[in-house]
Amino acid sequence: MRRACGYARPNPRSFPRRVTAPTHTPFSLAALQARYGPRYRWYALLTVMLGTMASIMASTIVNVAVPDMSRFFALGQERAQWLSSGFMAAMTLSMPLTPWLLERHGYRRTYLGAVVLLLAGSVVGGLANSYALVMAMRVAEGLAAGVLQPIPAIIVLRAFAPHEQGRAMGLFGAAVVLAPALGPSIGGVLVEWWGWRSIFFVAAPFCVLALPLAWKLLPHSAPGGRALDTEAELDLAGLMLAAVVILLLLNGLAQLHGATAWVGVAMLAVAGAALWVFVRHQRRHARPLMRLDLFAHRNFRAGSVVSFIYGAALFGSTYLLPVFMQEALRLPPSTAGAVLLPSGIVLALTIPLVGRWTPPEGRRAVIVAGLGLIAASFVLTMLIGPGTALIALAALAVLGRVGLGFILPSLNLAALADVPPALVAQGTSLINLLRQLGGAAGISLVGVLLQWRLDALGPSDALRAYHETLAALAAVTALAMVAAWRLRTRRAEAHELPR
Repeated sequence: MRRACGYARPNPRSFPRRVTAPTHTPFSLAALQARYGPRYRWYALLTVMLGTMASIMASTIVNVAVPDMSRFFALGQERAQWLSSGFMAAMTLSMPLTPWLLERHGYRRTYLGAVVLLLAGSVVGGLANSYALVMAMRVAEGLAAGVLQPIPAIIVLRAFAPHEQGRAMGLFGAAVVLAPALGPSIGGVLVEWWGWRSIFFVAAPFCVLALPLAWKLLPHSAPGGRALDTEAELDLAGLMLAAVVILLLLNGLAQLHGATAWVGVAMLAVAGAALWVFVRHQRRHARPLMRLDLFAHRNFRAGSVVSFIYGAALFGSTYLLPVFMQEALRLPPSTAGAVLLPSGIVLALTIPLVGRWTPPEGRRAVIVAGLGLIAASFVLTMLIGPGTALIALAALAVLGRVGLGFILPSLNLAALADVPPALVAQGTSLINLLRQLGGAAGISLVGVLLQWRLDALGPSDALRAYHETLAALAAVTALAMVAAWRLRTRRAEAHELPR
Protein backbone atom coordinates (compact mmCIF):
# COMPACT_ATOMS: atom_id res chain seq x y z
CA MET A 1 0.00 0.00 0.00
CA ARG A 2 2.87 2.36 0.78
CA ARG A 3 4.32 1.88 -2.69
CA ALA A 4 0.89 2.44 -4.25
CA CYS A 5 0.67 5.77 -2.50
CA GLY A 6 4.06 6.76 -3.83
CA TYR A 7 5.95 6.00 -0.61
CA ALA A 8 8.84 3.54 -0.61
CA ARG A 9 10.90 2.37 2.33
CA PRO A 10 14.21 4.24 2.26
CA ASN A 11 17.39 2.23 1.77
CA PRO A 12 19.78 3.01 4.64
CA ARG A 13 22.78 2.40 2.38
CA SER A 14 21.63 5.24 0.08
CA PHE A 15 22.29 7.82 2.81
CA PRO A 16 25.77 9.12 3.62
CA ARG A 17 27.37 7.57 6.70
CA ARG A 18 26.50 9.50 9.82
CA VAL A 19 29.51 10.88 11.63
CA THR A 20 29.76 13.10 14.64
CA ALA A 21 32.21 15.94 14.42
CA PRO A 22 33.90 16.55 17.79
CA THR A 23 35.92 19.54 16.56
CA HIS A 24 33.97 22.12 18.60
CA THR A 25 33.61 20.20 21.86
CA PRO A 26 35.79 20.75 24.93
CA PHE A 27 37.14 17.22 24.57
CA SER A 28 37.99 17.23 20.88
CA LEU A 29 41.61 16.55 19.98
CA ALA A 30 42.11 20.13 18.78
CA ALA A 31 40.66 21.61 21.98
CA LEU A 32 42.81 19.40 24.23
CA GLN A 33 45.95 20.19 22.23
CA ALA A 34 45.21 23.90 22.51
CA ARG A 35 44.53 23.59 26.25
CA TYR A 36 47.64 21.60 27.21
CA GLY A 37 50.09 22.57 24.46
CA PRO A 38 52.89 20.43 22.99
CA ARG A 39 53.04 18.23 26.10
CA TYR A 40 49.51 16.97 25.61
CA ARG A 41 50.63 13.85 23.71
CA TRP A 42 52.78 12.85 26.68
CA TYR A 43 49.84 13.35 29.04
CA ALA A 44 47.66 11.15 26.83
CA LEU A 45 50.35 8.47 26.67
CA LEU A 46 50.82 8.46 30.45
CA THR A 47 47.06 8.16 30.93
CA VAL A 48 46.62 5.11 28.71
CA MET A 49 49.72 3.55 30.27
CA LEU A 50 47.83 3.20 33.57
CA GLY A 51 45.15 1.02 32.00
CA THR A 52 47.76 -1.11 30.28
CA MET A 53 49.69 -1.52 33.54
CA ALA A 54 46.49 -2.67 35.25
CA SER A 55 45.74 -5.18 32.50
CA ILE A 56 49.29 -6.58 32.54
CA MET A 57 49.19 -6.79 36.31
CA ALA A 58 45.95 -8.77 36.08
CA SER A 59 47.54 -11.02 33.46
CA THR A 60 50.77 -11.92 35.25
CA ILE A 61 50.09 -11.72 38.98
CA VAL A 62 47.82 -14.76 38.97
CA ASN A 63 50.73 -17.05 37.99
CA VAL A 64 52.26 -16.93 41.46
CA ALA A 65 48.89 -17.99 42.93
CA VAL A 66 48.37 -20.98 40.59
CA PRO A 67 49.60 -23.62 43.10
CA ASP A 68 47.42 -22.18 45.88
CA MET A 69 44.36 -21.96 43.61
CA SER A 70 45.02 -25.48 42.30
CA ARG A 71 44.83 -26.84 45.84
CA PHE A 72 41.80 -24.73 46.74
CA PHE A 73 39.78 -25.83 43.69
CA ALA A 74 41.43 -29.28 43.33
CA LEU A 75 42.75 -28.56 39.83
CA GLY A 76 45.26 -30.46 37.72
CA GLN A 77 47.82 -28.76 35.46
CA GLU A 78 45.45 -28.93 32.46
CA ARG A 79 42.71 -26.95 34.23
CA ALA A 80 45.05 -24.75 36.26
CA GLN A 81 46.76 -23.39 33.15
CA TRP A 82 43.37 -22.09 31.93
CA LEU A 83 43.57 -19.44 34.65
CA SER A 84 46.27 -17.90 32.46
CA SER A 85 45.43 -19.15 28.97
CA GLY A 86 41.70 -18.31 29.40
CA PHE A 87 42.69 -14.71 30.10
CA MET A 88 45.02 -14.77 27.11
CA ALA A 89 42.37 -16.26 24.80
CA ALA A 90 39.84 -13.56 25.73
CA MET A 91 42.45 -10.85 25.31
CA THR A 92 43.45 -12.21 21.91
CA LEU A 93 39.82 -12.31 20.77
CA SER A 94 39.05 -8.71 21.79
CA MET A 95 42.17 -7.12 20.29
CA PRO A 96 40.78 -6.96 16.72
CA LEU A 97 37.84 -4.97 18.11
CA THR A 98 40.04 -2.03 19.14
CA PRO A 99 40.19 -0.28 15.72
CA TRP A 100 36.41 -0.60 15.30
CA LEU A 101 35.72 0.61 18.83
CA LEU A 102 38.00 3.61 18.34
CA GLU A 103 36.38 4.49 15.01
CA ARG A 104 32.85 4.25 16.36
CA HIS A 105 33.18 5.35 20.00
CA GLY A 106 36.50 7.23 20.14
CA TYR A 107 39.42 7.07 22.55
CA ARG A 108 37.55 8.33 25.60
CA ARG A 109 34.52 6.02 25.65
CA THR A 110 36.49 2.97 24.51
CA TYR A 111 39.13 3.40 27.18
CA LEU A 112 36.71 4.18 30.00
CA GLY A 113 34.50 1.20 29.16
CA ALA A 114 37.44 -1.21 29.07
CA VAL A 115 38.84 0.06 32.40
CA VAL A 116 35.42 -0.30 34.09
CA LEU A 117 35.16 -3.90 32.82
CA LEU A 118 38.66 -4.67 34.07
CA LEU A 119 37.85 -3.20 37.49
CA ALA A 120 34.63 -5.23 37.76
CA GLY A 121 36.41 -8.44 36.79
CA SER A 122 39.12 -7.85 39.39
CA VAL A 123 36.74 -7.15 42.26
CA VAL A 124 34.19 -9.89 41.51
CA GLY A 125 36.98 -12.42 40.83
CA GLY A 126 38.47 -11.75 44.24
CA LEU A 127 35.10 -12.33 45.92
CA ALA A 128 34.15 -15.46 43.91
CA ASN A 129 33.60 -18.81 45.63
CA SER A 130 33.55 -21.10 42.60
CA TYR A 131 36.10 -21.93 39.92
CA ALA A 132 33.52 -21.23 37.19
CA LEU A 133 32.97 -17.65 38.42
CA VAL A 134 36.71 -17.07 38.81
CA MET A 135 37.21 -18.23 35.22
CA ALA A 136 34.36 -15.98 34.02
CA MET A 137 36.01 -12.97 35.67
CA ARG A 138 39.39 -13.90 34.19
CA VAL A 139 37.71 -13.88 30.79
CA ALA A 140 36.15 -10.47 31.52
CA GLU A 141 39.56 -9.11 32.53
CA GLY A 142 41.06 -10.56 29.35
CA LEU A 143 38.43 -8.94 27.14
CA ALA A 144 39.18 -5.55 28.71
CA ALA A 145 42.94 -6.07 28.45
CA GLY A 146 42.70 -6.89 24.75
CA VAL A 147 41.06 -3.54 24.05
CA LEU A 148 43.46 -1.57 26.27
CA GLN A 149 46.84 -2.92 25.22
CA PRO A 150 47.04 -1.72 21.57
CA ILE A 151 46.02 1.86 22.40
CA PRO A 152 49.41 3.19 23.67
CA ALA A 153 51.25 1.95 20.58
CA ILE A 154 48.63 3.59 18.35
CA ILE A 155 49.25 6.90 20.12
CA VAL A 156 53.04 6.53 19.84
CA LEU A 157 52.91 5.73 16.12
CA ARG A 158 50.42 8.49 15.24
CA ALA A 159 51.33 11.35 17.58
CA PHE A 160 55.13 11.18 17.75
CA ALA A 161 57.72 11.88 15.05
CA PRO A 162 59.76 8.85 13.90
CA HIS A 163 62.89 10.06 15.71
CA GLU A 164 60.86 10.39 18.96
CA GLN A 165 59.06 7.06 18.78
CA GLY A 166 61.88 5.05 20.34
CA ARG A 167 61.98 7.40 23.33
CA ALA A 168 58.18 7.32 23.74
CA MET A 169 58.01 3.56 23.38
CA GLY A 170 60.90 3.19 25.82
CA LEU A 171 59.15 5.33 28.42
CA PHE A 172 55.92 3.42 27.92
CA GLY A 173 57.69 0.05 28.12
CA ALA A 174 59.65 0.99 31.25
CA ALA A 175 56.49 1.97 33.09
CA VAL A 176 54.48 -1.00 31.88
CA VAL A 177 57.08 -3.60 32.90
CA LEU A 178 56.85 -2.38 36.47
CA ALA A 179 53.55 -4.28 36.60
CA PRO A 180 55.00 -7.74 35.88
CA ALA A 181 58.16 -6.81 37.80
CA LEU A 182 56.31 -5.99 41.01
CA GLY A 183 53.43 -8.39 40.41
CA PRO A 184 55.08 -11.68 41.42
CA SER A 185 56.73 -10.13 44.47
CA ILE A 186 53.57 -8.41 45.70
CA GLY A 187 51.48 -11.42 44.74
CA GLY A 188 53.75 -13.85 46.56
CA VAL A 189 53.46 -11.90 49.81
CA LEU A 190 49.70 -11.48 49.40
CA VAL A 191 49.16 -15.21 48.72
CA GLU A 192 51.14 -16.15 51.84
CA TRP A 193 49.36 -13.66 54.08
CA TRP A 194 45.80 -13.54 52.74
CA GLY A 195 45.48 -16.32 50.15
CA TRP A 196 44.84 -16.30 46.40
CA ARG A 197 41.82 -13.97 46.57
CA SER A 198 43.96 -10.97 47.44
CA ILE A 199 45.87 -11.00 44.14
CA PHE A 200 42.72 -10.10 42.19
CA PHE A 201 42.49 -6.71 43.90
CA VAL A 202 46.01 -5.51 42.99
CA ALA A 203 44.92 -4.09 39.61
CA ALA A 204 42.03 -2.13 41.15
CA PRO A 205 44.04 0.96 42.30
CA PHE A 206 45.44 1.43 38.78
CA CYS A 207 41.91 1.34 37.38
CA VAL A 208 40.59 3.80 39.96
CA LEU A 209 43.41 6.22 39.14
CA ALA A 210 43.03 5.80 35.37
CA LEU A 211 39.31 6.63 35.25
CA PRO A 212 39.39 10.35 36.22
CA LEU A 213 42.52 10.97 34.16
CA ALA A 214 40.93 9.42 31.07
CA TRP A 215 37.77 11.48 31.63
CA LYS A 216 39.87 14.63 31.70
CA LEU A 217 42.58 13.98 29.09
CA LEU A 218 41.38 11.62 26.37
CA PRO A 219 39.53 13.01 23.32
CA HIS A 220 36.13 11.93 22.07
CA SER A 221 37.56 11.59 18.58
CA ALA A 222 38.80 8.60 16.61
CA PRO A 223 42.57 8.15 15.94
CA GLY A 224 44.06 11.11 14.08
CA GLY A 225 41.39 13.46 15.45
CA ARG A 226 38.86 12.17 12.94
CA ALA A 227 35.12 12.42 13.55
CA LEU A 228 33.39 9.33 14.93
CA ASP A 229 31.76 7.01 12.43
CA THR A 230 28.65 6.12 14.43
CA GLU A 231 27.43 3.74 11.74
CA ALA A 232 30.68 1.79 11.37
CA GLU A 233 29.64 -1.84 10.99
CA LEU A 234 31.34 -4.60 12.94
CA ASP A 235 32.30 -7.69 10.96
CA LEU A 236 30.33 -10.06 13.18
CA ALA A 237 30.85 -13.05 10.90
CA GLY A 238 34.58 -12.45 10.96
CA LEU A 239 34.54 -12.08 14.74
CA MET A 240 32.66 -15.36 15.17
CA LEU A 241 35.04 -17.18 12.84
CA ALA A 242 38.03 -15.72 14.72
CA ALA A 243 36.51 -16.91 18.01
CA VAL A 244 36.06 -20.42 16.60
CA VAL A 245 39.66 -20.52 15.40
CA ILE A 246 41.11 -19.25 18.69
CA LEU A 247 39.00 -21.42 20.98
CA LEU A 248 39.50 -24.58 18.94
CA LEU A 249 43.23 -23.90 18.69
CA LEU A 250 43.72 -23.41 22.43
CA ASN A 251 41.38 -26.24 23.46
CA GLY A 252 43.00 -28.52 20.91
CA LEU A 253 46.47 -27.77 22.26
CA ALA A 254 45.26 -28.39 25.81
CA GLN A 255 43.91 -31.83 24.80
CA LEU A 256 47.13 -33.05 23.17
CA HIS A 257 47.94 -35.40 26.03
CA GLY A 258 46.82 -38.81 27.22
CA ALA A 259 43.58 -40.46 26.20
CA THR A 260 42.11 -37.24 24.77
CA ALA A 261 44.93 -36.63 22.29
CA TRP A 262 42.74 -37.64 19.34
CA VAL A 263 40.19 -35.01 20.41
CA GLY A 264 42.93 -32.39 20.37
CA VAL A 265 44.06 -33.39 16.89
CA ALA A 266 40.45 -33.21 15.63
CA MET A 267 40.01 -29.73 17.17
CA LEU A 268 43.21 -28.50 15.54
CA ALA A 269 42.07 -29.83 12.17
CA VAL A 270 38.74 -28.02 12.47
CA ALA A 271 40.59 -24.88 13.60
CA GLY A 272 42.69 -25.06 10.42
CA ALA A 273 39.56 -25.35 8.26
CA ALA A 274 37.93 -22.44 10.13
CA LEU A 275 41.06 -20.36 9.59
CA TRP A 276 40.85 -20.97 5.83
CA VAL A 277 37.20 -19.83 5.82
CA PHE A 278 38.11 -16.80 7.93
CA VAL A 279 40.85 -15.71 5.51
CA ARG A 280 38.50 -16.00 2.50
CA HIS A 281 35.83 -14.02 4.35
CA GLN A 282 38.26 -11.24 5.27
CA ARG A 283 39.45 -10.89 1.69
CA ARG A 284 35.88 -10.51 0.40
CA HIS A 285 34.42 -8.27 3.13
CA ALA A 286 34.21 -4.53 2.46
CA ARG A 287 35.20 -3.65 6.05
CA PRO A 288 37.02 -6.72 7.38
CA LEU A 289 37.76 -7.35 11.04
CA MET A 290 41.46 -7.70 10.16
CA ARG A 291 43.25 -6.03 7.26
CA LEU A 292 45.09 -9.00 5.80
CA ASP A 293 46.65 -6.76 3.16
CA LEU A 294 49.04 -5.72 5.92
CA PHE A 295 50.92 -8.95 5.24
CA ALA A 296 51.89 -7.58 1.84
CA HIS A 297 54.56 -5.58 3.70
CA ARG A 298 57.73 -7.58 4.32
CA ASN A 299 58.51 -6.08 7.72
CA PHE A 300 54.99 -6.75 8.93
CA ARG A 301 55.20 -10.41 7.83
CA ALA A 302 58.52 -10.96 9.57
CA GLY A 303 57.44 -9.00 12.64
CA SER A 304 54.26 -11.08 12.89
CA VAL A 305 56.23 -14.34 13.00
CA VAL A 306 58.60 -12.90 15.60
CA SER A 307 55.69 -11.61 17.69
CA PHE A 308 53.88 -14.96 17.69
CA ILE A 309 56.94 -17.04 18.64
CA TYR A 310 58.20 -14.41 21.07
CA GLY A 311 54.77 -14.35 22.77
CA ALA A 312 54.78 -18.14 23.12
CA ALA A 313 58.21 -18.11 24.78
CA LEU A 314 57.57 -15.05 26.94
CA PHE A 315 54.17 -15.95 28.37
CA GLY A 316 54.99 -19.66 28.54
CA SER A 317 58.01 -18.87 30.71
CA THR A 318 56.08 -16.31 32.76
CA TYR A 319 53.65 -19.10 33.64
CA LEU A 320 56.34 -21.78 34.10
CA LEU A 321 58.96 -20.06 36.27
CA PRO A 322 56.81 -19.30 39.37
CA VAL A 323 55.40 -22.85 39.26
CA PHE A 324 58.93 -24.26 38.78
CA MET A 325 60.27 -22.40 41.80
CA GLN A 326 57.39 -23.43 44.06
CA GLU A 327 56.80 -27.02 42.94
CA ALA A 328 60.29 -28.20 41.86
CA LEU A 329 62.53 -26.04 44.08
CA ARG A 330 60.05 -25.97 47.01
CA LEU A 331 60.29 -22.21 47.51
CA PRO A 332 57.47 -20.34 49.26
CA PRO A 333 55.46 -17.89 47.12
CA SER A 334 57.05 -14.80 48.67
CA THR A 335 60.56 -16.11 47.98
CA ALA A 336 59.64 -17.00 44.41
CA GLY A 337 58.35 -13.47 43.90
CA ALA A 338 61.44 -11.93 45.52
CA VAL A 339 63.74 -13.88 43.19
CA LEU A 340 61.99 -12.34 40.18
CA LEU A 341 61.98 -8.77 41.55
CA PRO A 342 65.57 -7.77 40.56
CA SER A 343 64.92 -8.89 37.00
CA GLY A 344 61.90 -6.64 36.79
CA ILE A 345 63.86 -3.65 38.06
CA VAL A 346 66.65 -4.29 35.55
CA LEU A 347 64.05 -4.60 32.78
CA ALA A 348 62.51 -1.26 33.76
CA LEU A 349 65.96 0.35 33.49
CA THR A 350 66.93 -1.39 30.24
CA ILE A 351 63.88 -0.49 28.14
CA PRO A 352 64.17 3.35 28.18
CA LEU A 353 67.90 3.18 27.48
CA VAL A 354 67.45 0.84 24.53
CA GLY A 355 64.47 2.82 23.23
CA ARG A 356 66.36 6.11 23.46
CA TRP A 357 69.69 5.05 22.00
CA THR A 358 68.78 2.46 19.36
CA PRO A 359 68.58 4.06 15.89
CA PRO A 360 65.95 2.74 13.45
CA GLU A 361 68.60 1.03 11.36
CA GLY A 362 69.85 -0.89 14.41
CA ARG A 363 66.54 -2.35 15.54
CA ARG A 364 66.93 -5.69 13.76
CA ALA A 365 70.28 -6.45 15.43
CA VAL A 366 68.91 -5.42 18.83
CA ILE A 367 65.86 -7.71 18.45
CA VAL A 368 68.01 -10.69 17.42
CA ALA A 369 70.39 -10.09 20.35
CA GLY A 370 67.48 -9.88 22.77
CA LEU A 371 66.02 -13.17 21.57
CA GLY A 372 69.44 -14.77 21.95
CA LEU A 373 69.69 -13.61 25.57
CA ILE A 374 66.22 -14.98 26.37
CA ALA A 375 67.07 -18.37 24.81
CA ALA A 376 70.36 -18.46 26.75
CA SER A 377 68.55 -17.77 30.02
CA PHE A 378 66.24 -20.75 29.41
CA VAL A 379 69.17 -23.06 28.65
CA LEU A 380 71.14 -21.97 31.71
CA THR A 381 68.09 -22.30 33.97
CA MET A 382 68.18 -26.02 33.16
CA LEU A 383 71.27 -26.18 35.40
CA ILE A 384 69.26 -24.96 38.41
CA GLY A 385 68.38 -27.47 41.13
CA PRO A 386 67.20 -27.48 44.76
CA GLY A 387 70.75 -26.90 46.01
CA THR A 388 71.48 -23.93 43.75
CA ALA A 389 71.94 -20.55 45.37
CA LEU A 390 68.98 -18.25 44.85
CA ILE A 391 71.28 -15.52 43.54
CA ALA A 392 72.07 -17.73 40.53
CA LEU A 393 68.39 -18.11 39.71
CA ALA A 394 67.90 -14.37 40.12
CA ALA A 395 70.86 -13.68 37.81
CA LEU A 396 69.43 -15.90 35.08
CA ALA A 397 66.08 -14.16 35.39
CA VAL A 398 67.92 -10.83 34.98
CA LEU A 399 69.63 -12.17 31.83
CA GLY A 400 66.30 -13.06 30.27
CA ARG A 401 64.73 -9.72 31.19
CA VAL A 402 67.63 -7.81 29.68
CA GLY A 403 66.89 -9.66 26.45
CA LEU A 404 63.24 -8.72 26.80
CA GLY A 405 64.29 -5.09 27.31
CA PHE A 406 66.14 -5.20 24.01
CA ILE A 407 63.04 -6.40 22.14
CA LEU A 408 60.10 -4.46 23.57
CA PRO A 409 60.94 -0.91 22.36
CA SER A 410 61.92 -2.08 18.86
CA LEU A 411 59.64 -4.89 17.71
CA ASN A 412 56.42 -2.95 17.05
CA LEU A 413 58.32 -0.03 15.52
CA ALA A 414 60.28 -2.32 13.17
CA ALA A 415 57.24 -4.38 12.17
CA LEU A 416 55.15 -1.28 11.38
CA ALA A 417 57.94 0.73 9.75
CA ASP A 418 56.60 0.27 6.21
CA VAL A 419 52.87 0.31 7.09
CA PRO A 420 50.90 3.37 5.79
CA PRO A 421 49.71 5.73 8.58
CA ALA A 422 46.06 5.00 7.76
CA LEU A 423 46.61 1.34 8.69
CA VAL A 424 48.58 1.94 11.89
CA ALA A 425 45.63 1.18 14.21
CA GLN A 426 44.80 -2.06 12.39
CA GLY A 427 48.47 -3.06 12.19
CA THR A 428 49.09 -2.37 15.87
CA SER A 429 46.06 -4.41 16.93
CA LEU A 430 46.98 -7.31 14.63
CA ILE A 431 50.63 -7.46 15.71
CA ASN A 432 49.55 -7.40 19.36
CA LEU A 433 46.91 -10.04 18.64
CA LEU A 434 49.51 -12.38 17.15
CA ARG A 435 51.79 -11.89 20.15
CA GLN A 436 48.97 -12.61 22.59
CA LEU A 437 47.77 -15.58 20.54
CA GLY A 438 51.30 -16.93 20.66
CA GLY A 439 51.30 -16.31 24.40
CA ALA A 440 48.03 -18.20 24.91
CA ALA A 441 49.30 -21.07 22.76
CA GLY A 442 52.59 -21.03 24.67
CA ILE A 443 50.87 -21.29 28.04
CA SER A 444 48.72 -24.19 26.79
CA LEU A 445 51.70 -26.02 25.32
CA VAL A 446 53.79 -25.49 28.45
CA GLY A 447 50.98 -26.87 30.63
CA VAL A 448 50.49 -29.91 28.38
CA LEU A 449 54.20 -30.60 27.90
CA LEU A 450 54.92 -30.23 31.61
CA GLN A 451 52.06 -32.56 32.60
CA TRP A 452 53.13 -35.11 29.97
CA ARG A 453 56.72 -35.17 31.25
CA LEU A 454 55.60 -35.24 34.91
CA ASP A 455 53.42 -38.28 34.18
CA ALA A 456 56.17 -39.99 32.21
CA LEU A 457 59.02 -39.36 34.65
CA GLY A 458 57.11 -39.63 37.93
CA PRO A 459 57.39 -37.55 41.12
CA SER A 460 60.96 -38.70 41.76
CA ASP A 461 62.25 -37.01 38.61
CA ALA A 462 59.97 -33.98 38.48
CA LEU A 463 62.91 -31.57 38.17
CA ARG A 464 63.88 -33.14 34.86
CA ALA A 465 60.36 -32.53 33.53
CA TYR A 466 60.72 -28.81 34.22
CA HIS A 467 64.17 -28.74 32.62
CA GLU A 468 62.87 -30.40 29.45
CA THR A 469 60.06 -27.86 29.26
CA LEU A 470 62.62 -25.05 29.53
CA ALA A 471 64.59 -26.65 26.69
CA ALA A 472 61.48 -26.53 24.49
CA LEU A 473 61.05 -22.82 25.25
CA ALA A 474 64.70 -22.18 24.32
CA ALA A 475 64.21 -23.95 20.97
CA VAL A 476 61.08 -21.92 20.20
CA THR A 477 62.89 -18.66 20.99
CA ALA A 478 65.77 -19.62 18.70
CA LEU A 479 63.26 -19.98 15.83
CA ALA A 480 62.18 -16.37 16.33
CA MET A 481 65.77 -15.22 15.74
CA VAL A 482 65.60 -16.53 12.16
CA ALA A 483 62.42 -14.55 11.44
CA ALA A 484 63.80 -11.42 13.13
CA TRP A 485 66.77 -11.35 10.77
CA ARG A 486 64.37 -10.78 7.84
CA LEU A 487 63.33 -7.40 9.20
CA ARG A 488 64.49 -4.54 7.01
CA THR A 489 65.78 -1.43 8.71
CA ARG A 490 66.09 2.09 7.41
CA ARG A 491 66.82 5.54 8.74
CA ALA A 492 63.95 7.51 10.27
CA GLU A 493 62.54 10.43 8.37
CA ALA A 494 62.46 13.80 10.08
CA HIS A 495 58.80 14.58 9.63
CA GLU A 496 55.96 13.65 11.97
CA LEU A 497 53.30 11.13 11.19
CA PRO A 498 49.70 12.39 10.83
CA ARG A 499 48.03 12.59 14.20
